[in-house]
Amino acid sequence: MTDFEFYRTQYMGDSIAEADFPRLIRRAGETLARYKRIYSVTSPQEDAEAMALCAIADALAYYDAALNGAGGAVSSASIGSVSVSYAGAASVADLSQSAQDAELFRCACLYLDIYRGCC
Repeated sequence: MTDFEFYRTQYMGDSIAEADFPRLIRRAGETLARYKRIYSVTSPQEDAEAMALCAIADALAYYDAALNGAGGAVSSASIGSVSVSYAGAASVADLSQSAQDAELFRCACLYLDIYRGCC
């Protein structure tokens, strides 16, 4: 399976902490394994599958952060008594399961050739 060193040096990723990487890359691997059961998946280059796993893991990290309310734009601020409220990323992005599924598939397709049915 793809390791954190590959993620940092080859994929050039920086959005996943090393402590979170094993969990996310495992989920990415499960997603790719599902695609392989359903579709015809081929790797046009030697490291294409590893790159796809990293892209899927990045998307999973984004959705985890968005669903847990991390990040977001300032939705309101007060000067007196200094009060700030942040809009979570969920208020900006479509976090529905179908949107997540489509994004994960798109990430895999960036690096892999995925076909359904006869080619």
